[in-house]
Amino acid sequence: MPDTQPLLVFFSSARSGPSRRMESLVAHIARKERRRLRVIQVDVDQRADLVEKLAVQAAPTLVLVVNAKVVARVDGRASAPKIEAMLEGHLEPVIA
Repeated sequence: MPDTQPLLVFFSSARSGPSRRMESLVAHIARKERRRLRVIQVDVDQRADLVEKLAVQAAPTLVLVVNAKVVARVDGRASAPKIEAMLEGHLEPVIA
């Protein structure tokens, strides 16, 4: 698998109810797309440098990075269809 795999960054906070409610959804997407997408979780209280660099205003926030560039983001709580729509077009096609 190439190193140019898209990266989904999940900015969350233990103090944020919406973040905690999204954790299982993000984990499900990480498992489902594990061959086509890397997913990491970043605690906004511990990584102020990344929060500032990616202009994160709230937790939860999802940021999709492809080839070191932010290509999409969802601020606030998101549903599975909204996240999948964000990923669409940025992931390699599934080969059966």
